[in-house]
Order: sequence, then structure tokens, then C-alpha cells
Amino acid sequence: MVLKLDRLDRQILQLIARDARIPFLEVARVCNVSGAAIHQRIQKLTAMGVLKGSQFIIDPEKIGYETCAYIGLNLKDPETFDAVVEKLREIPEVVECHYTTGNYDMFIKIYALNNHHLLDIIHDKLQPLGLASSQTLISFHSAIDRQLPVDRLSLDDEEEA
Repeated sequence: MVLKLDRLDRQILQLIARDARIPFLEVARVCNVSGAAIHQRIQKLTAMGVLKGSQFIIDPEKIGYETCAYIGLNLKDPETFDAVVEKLREIPEVVECHYTTGNYDMFIKIYALNNHHLLDIIHDKLQPLGLASSQTLISFHSAIDRQLPVDRLSLDDEEEA
């Protein structure tokens, strides 16, 4: 379901996407509304599921995780999807898991300390999950890492008319 957002919602999202730590009063000043209005809008956007919280982003490489890998997984038994996802949740190095079309049943993103650690994860933690096959791609560097642009979101029907 696509949610309709008005001009103020879009403006708030643009500001907080650039800097999640921007004070609500600064957002209010830029948007020319009260701080209470911003607070209410942030609560509304959170309740709608548009905002999924805020967090500090840790650079894995700065804390010793030198290897980033994407692994396509094919399961022996597709009926085990849910059980495999639950097992993947127990592996802290798995930071993303996607159901996909194409060559893989699932596609995961892993951070490992180094290539030896990655091999241990694949051999000791992934293979026992009942994989028919897997393919590992190691990322050398993330060239683009950004939020979706908010300025292209559609406005409420009443504002479009």
C-alpha cells in the first residue's frame, strides 16, 4: 500500500533523512510550524510505518569487520524458508536477508572479520541449514549507500488538484 504524504510530511522526511539528529525545533523552524506539530507528524509517520526508528550507523570496517559478502542461497527444501530465516537471525554476522526471484531462494549480506572468518561462517553456520547450493560475492567497496530521495514522493490528492 502506497501512503500519501503531504508537503509538510515530505519536508520533514527530507530534513531528517539528511540528519536524523536534527532537533525537532530546528525542523519546526525550517518548516515554519510549531515544535508540537513536528512531534505529532513524526509520531504519525512512525505509526504509519514510514519511519522505522533512528539509529547510529556503525562502520563495520572500523570495528574490525574487513570482509563484506553477499551470498545467494538455494535451499534443498523450499518448505524450510521460515525455519532457515529464524536460524539466520541467530547468526550475528548476517545483517540482511532477502527473499528473491531469479537464481536464489534467498540473498543475504554478511560481515566477517576476514576471509577465514567468512569461510567459518559459511562452513559451520550456513551449510548446516540445508543448502542445496550457495554463491558468495565479496564486496570490495560500497560505491553508493544512501536513502531513497524523498523529494519525488507523491502528494495528497487534494494538493495535486
